[in-house]
Amino acid sequence: MNRFSPSSPRIPGIRFVHSPGPTHVPDEVMHAMQRPMTDLSDPRVAAMIAECESGMKRLLHSPNSDVFLFASNGHGMWESVAANLASPQHTLLLAGSGHFSDQWALQIEGLGVALQRTPHQEGHPFDVAAIEQALRDDKDHRISAVLVVHTETSSGVTSDLAAVRRAIDAAAHPALYVVDAVASLAASPFHMEALGVDVALGSSQKGLMMPPGLGFVAVNAQAMAWSAQHADPRFYWDWQRRQTGNQSAKFCGTPPLAHIAGLETAIALLEAEGLPQVWARHQRLAGAVHAAVERWAVPGALRFHARVPETRSASVTAIEVAPGIDPEALRTVARERFQVAMAGGLGPLAGRVFRIGHLGDMNEPMILGALAGIEAAMTVQKIPFGTDGVAAAVAFLAANQAAQSTR
Repeated sequence: MNRFSPSSPRIPGIRFVHSPGPTHVPDEVMHAMQRPMTDLSDPRVAAMIAECESGMKRLLHSPNSDVFLFASNGHGMWESVAANLASPQHTLLLAGSGHFSDQWALQIEGLGVALQRTPHQEGHPFDVAAIEQALRDDKDHRISAVLVVHTETSSGVTSDLAAVRRAIDAAAHPALYVVDAVASLAASPFHMEALGVDVALGSSQKGLMMPPGLGFVAVNAQAMAWSAQHADPRFYWDWQRRQTGNQSAKFCGTPPLAHIAGLETAIALLEAEGLPQVWARHQRLAGAVHAAVERWAVPGALRFHARVPETRSASVTAIEVAPGIDPEALRTVARERFQVAMAGGLGPLAGRVFRIGHLGDMNEPMILGALAGIEAAMTVQKIPFGTDGVAAAVAFLAANQAAQSTR
């Protein structure tokens, strides 16, 4: 984002982007996206697309799936699932997990697709027992797919994907298993085939370290076969139509070449670091944020929204404020006076939480700078907080580094 215009003075330095999406984009990715355009018959275009598809399979640990790239955000990928895995004779089962599962449900229902939801308790992961019971109650096997959000961006809660696979198997139900990995891919471990996931979807603006605008879906053979047999007529979202080597047909028109070039570079950066190292880095940075929030919360004006510590995500931390505290005013001061851009509450959490994103192209100094800027903003806003939050984050990172050095 341009930080100045003719009508406003330039701000020295950089603004720290700590929303959970869009995230900071590496220079290497931005430079790749600025390459000159070329004609679609250039063999380098086909090679770049093929490398992105194979690279996404590696990131997802889904070597036997088809990967489809779309000029779209995550909401478009939600619609691609509904278009390919719903029919008039079937219903979809969506696990309640927060604002984004609610929005996915509204979008599905807006398409006229039959949908069943499981209940959700605020601040907690989705209810696996409710998923299993819904499948057991579905004696006629009308449910075609179970849909879950891995990391709920609005709440900072990550749910247990393996438990859902166990629930589907325990219910002896043929439903396909669909995972929204928008906020978790390249931040938390995700092994599509080992988890028994049939379809995984996501988008570019989070752990993939890119601008918004590119969506993806990985589909295994079982889900492709179900779609071919049952799904209603569809066009732009049609997986079968995109299962081709023709570049125009593969993208239902002109491919988003700049985003594809960026994705190729982003995948290369992630693989150069090493996925285990990427996951460990996210866990380490999340731990530093959690250590700070634990200290901030001591006076009682702030607390984690995620009630169960083990479910606090490696991608984003949602922090509840006490009544009478305006998190939007805090965000404004943090952004405009201290150059730390963080996120606010969504849906029922609007006006109740602020969220610190710590995923993507992120390192220790960036996290510590953000935490210090937020502390400065809380000081300006006279929010009671434990003032040793940054020190706690530093201690956590130092201890983590010491532990790594002894291995």
